[in-house]
Amino acid sequence: MSPTIFRHKQYKFFFFSRGEAKFWLEPKISLAGHHHLKARALKEIEAIIEEHFDEICKAWKKHFRS
Repeated sequence: MSPTIFRHKQYKFFFFSRGEAKFWLEPKISLAGHHHLKARALKEIEAIIEEHFDEICKAWKKHFRS
């Protein structure tokens, strides 16, 4: 199951190991890979991740609680 954390414009942010774009959150936000996205879209997505960083981390910890 890949829970949706939030949506922003046409983008959906969720946990999944494959998809349109994958970003690492630590040690710093960085692009891990992508499929068919332009540089401008990737920059916008990275900025959104920065803006929602705490929310994403909180959702990650909640979902993957061990």
